[in-house]
Amino acid sequence: MHNSLLSFILQASDLEAKGGLFDFNATLPLMALQFLALTFMLNVLFYKPVSNILDEREEYIRNSLTTASTSLVKADELTHKYEYELAESRKKAQNIIRNAQQEAQILVSEKIKEAQKDTEGLLENAYNQLNTQKEHALKSLETQVDILSNKIKNKLLEI
Repeated sequence: MHNSLLSFILQASDLEAKGGLFDFNATLPLMALQFLALTFMLNVLFYKPVSNILDEREEYIRNSLTTASTSLVKADELTHKYEYELAESRKKAQNIIRNAQQEAQILVSEKIKEAQKDTEGLLENAYNQLNTQKEHALKSLETQVDILSNKIKNKLLEI
């Protein structure tokens, strides 16, 4: 058994010597052609479509980023413009309110002065009427006192 195993190993080593892994015969150019054909087919069927899709995607992303950045710039410009307009509108509104308040204060003070003048005129008229009524009352009292004193005098003289 030992001899048969040894003879089998010797036969196997002879076979390896005749047909090795890298034999330089007609199979090498055939393998090279198969490799080139496979590379060409993979390039045409897989790599080019995938690279075209990747290029299109990259172009789409680049365009989207450009569009987004221009939109962002426009949005910033509009924001600044509207903020400026809003600030100007607030200033104008504050000026209008301030002017309206000043006009209202002037109007109120004029009305108050008018009312005071009217009140003073009414008081003066009332005072004058009271004085005239007082004078009339005093005159009528004087006449009544004169009449009464004459009656008293007459009655005292008659007695």
